[in-house]
Amino acid sequence: QVQLVESGGGSVQAGGSLRLSCAASGITISDKFVAWFRQAPGKEREGVAVIHTGTSSTAYADSAEGRFTISEDNAKNTVYLQMSSLKPEDTAMYCCAASFHARAWLKESAYNYWGQGTQVTVSS
Repeated sequence: QVQLVESGGGSVQAGGSLRLSCAASGITISDKFVAWFRQAPGKEREGVAVIHTGTSSTAYADSAEGRFTISEDNAKNTVYLQMSSLKPEDTAMYCCAASFHARAWLKESAYNYWGQGTQVTVSS
């Protein structure tokens, strides 16, 4: 059974930092796309950051560029999202997802497996 379990969410003040973790079981994350998506109340889900664990190539949404860093630890079968300089508009449920597709990047429909999410709340 494939599971992606997120952790590390919480409440912080604007300007603060959080590190989210996405631990996979039942699947190895090596040589796959693993991405973080987020969804705020009343808004559509958006891709935030993605990494290809085979090449370590990354991509970020404009809203995350320069503030968020996605990384991998294949030995722990875990992907991380380091978030800094957080803003109130970063408040959302953050979910990780894994894809077998060759060019998944931040294309939501390309992702096969999803976690339940971890809540991030940023206060001003």
